[in-house]
Amino acid sequence: MLDIRFIRENPEAVRENIRRKYQDHKLPLVDEVLELDEKLRSAKTEGNELRSRRNALSKQIGQLMAQAKKDPARLGEAEEIKQQVAAQAQRLAELEALEPQLEEELRQRMLQIPNIIDPSVPLGPDDSYNVEVQRFGEAVVPEFEVPYHTDIMESFDGLDLDAARRVAGSGFYYLKGNIARLHSAVLAYARDFMIDKGFTYYIPPFMIHGNVVEGVMSQTDMDAMMYKIEGEDLYLIGTSEHSMIGSFIDQIIPEGQLPITYTSYSPCFRKEKGAHGIEERGVYRIHQFEKQEMVVVCRPEESMDWYEKMWRYSVELFRSLEIPVRQLECCSGDLADLKVKSCDIEAWSPRQQKYFEVCSCSNLGDAQARRLKIRVRGEDGKLYLAHTLNNTVVAPPRMLIAFLENHLCADGTVTIPQVLRPYMGGLEVLTPKK
Repeated sequence: MLDIRFIRENPEAVRENIRRKYQDHKLPLVDEVLELDEKLRSAKTEGNELRSRRNALSKQIGQLMAQAKKDPARLGEAEEIKQQVAAQAQRLAELEALEPQLEEELRQRMLQIPNIIDPSVPLGPDDSYNVEVQRFGEAVVPEFEVPYHTDIMESFDGLDLDAARRVAGSGFYYLKGNIARLHSAVLAYARDFMIDKGFTYYIPPFMIHGNVVEGVMSQTDMDAMMYKIEGEDLYLIGTSEHSMIGSFIDQIIPEGQLPITYTSYSPCFRKEKGAHGIEERGVYRIHQFEKQEMVVVCRPEESMDWYEKMWRYSVELFRSLEIPVRQLECCSGDLADLKVKSCDIEAWSPRQQKYFEVCSCSNLGDAQARRLKIRVRGEDGKLYLAHTLNNTVVAPPRMLIAFLENHLCADGTVTIPQVLRPYMGGLEVLTPKK
């Protein structure tokens, strides 16, 4: 959500930003916001004038009543002024009822206006315009055929989709044996990797209130992602970023505590609306998964530096697991409304012979802070809004697809990289059971 003063002073810049995000249907919102803002300010001004006048008249009535003890004629003057106060009270009541109505209408429209994107963001209407920036590691195509990821998992007796469908429907899974162990090992390694980077480890609530949801994401994203608990003001989180950023709601953070760096584990729950191709079935796009996240709250002038550090942490982690990756800069039309800048880290798929998304790093500027009222008290005592960022560390089981494909051998075994062996009980190779 933008600062209303910015919209007042830079309406054309706001419109141009909407155009750059290919959301022309939102252009009328700018004029609607300006009109509502003018009405609200006029109502507040008139209301303040009426209150001031009421106070002055009330004081005058008191003086006349005191004088009436000696001069009864003053009573008539006091009664006339009381009638004026009564007439103005009705108008004041109307304004006091109108103000919150205008404030809510204004807020709802402002929530729909996208954040101002960074000038470096490439322009394009959808993710087909995302730009590859650089690659890390050699993308190898093996001489043998790489099976579909569900077939690899089932060869280790590590996956049961049929039982999951009976229990919960499509989009769910059972992981078993060494595949389940590998899943947990990757999360544990990612946790320790981020702790070694100086991040504080958290396990947050897995449900959050509606006002927190509204604070961390757009209505469009909320409708597409979030599961609501029936009869409760609670939503299942789609990522632990929601809980972690939400923990700062209505807080004033001393500047000396910045930057705040957290790494958080949680299950994640997502509707994942829409049809998906064969390459996104199995355990690629699912309703429930687990993730290690990184979250940073910092000063505005530091947020772009943290953005660079965070996506590079993802690259470093995947390369330590001997998985080739690339960085992909997200174009304007692929950015969620709250984001200033975002990039994906994509892992190499030897089977598909292309890259696919495994991490997403985002700088949200002060958008979440403005919605949630996350403020920082500077050394001079003045308050300003923090900047917030988030990035995926790892998100299995999708990440397991990249891991299994890149470590699969011709005989069906899967090698375990050195860094992961302590989390796998010293195992160096997984041997299939089927």
